Amino acid sequence: MADPTDDRVTCAVLIIGDEILSGRTQDTNLRDIARYLGVLGVDLAEARTVPDVMAEIVAALNALRARYDYVITTGGIGPTHDDITADAVAQAFGVELYEHPDILAMMSARWGGELNAARRRMARVPVGGELVKNPVQGPPGFTIGNVFTLAGVPQIMRGMLEDVGPRMRGGRPTVSRTVRVEGSGEGVIAEPLEAVARAHPDMSLGSYPFFGPEGYGSNLVLRGRDPAQLGEVVAELMAALKATGIANVREVESA
Repeated sequence: MADPTDDRVTCAVLIIGDEILSGRTQDTNLRDIARYLGVLGVDLAEARTVPDVMAEIVAALNALRARYDYVITTGGIGPTHDDITADAVAQAFGVELYEHPDILAMMSARWGGELNAARRRMARVPVGGELVKNPVQGPPGFTIGNVFTLAGVPQIMRGMLEDVGPRMRGGRPTVSRTVRVEGSGEGVIAEPLEAVARAHPDMSLGSYPFFGPEGYGSNLVLRGRDPAQLGEVVAELMAALKATGIANVREVESA
């Protein structure tokens, strides 16, 4: 796990499901999690997608939870046979699963009568785990160690995130600024961009080209935690670009 004395707080996302890898379902959770964590000052450092295969999930989860402060998993906690995330998390931590009485009571109140085996699957939580509230619908997620296990349905996942954030150790939020270069391709801007990036290794500088009927160019996005330093680097980059003869350079509002 990352050094707790380090100002940087890190998180990885483990996306679980054959439907994502097959292309039948488009994942939007990664985008939403990244934006949510950014506000908290938590860096999304890695994302992996694995199939509904026990060994694959366990191996990925163990690797990620050892390397980062937090791991968020999405998907695989529903009622069907291929929803095996709870089993995999329990195996990774070396504990058993049990049917949480609060979840059973919640589902009984909602659906009434005796719960069938499929619904009871959604009440299983690893021993030592705690519940993650689900304000949308259905059973909650759970957390154990530094792992948060959330639903794969985007609307439900976003609701669960609201109970995850307060449990995380936040860092300094990342701020970003964007320099737009029009009429010049990445081959032209690569050298000054690399020079500035090398001079400021603690910052993130990325180039995102665009093409369209109105022209082409790149949006150069700079990210850092110190707004004053970020402003200085923006000015340095714009000066470096203009020094190479690139005239159409301006700062725009970050997306």
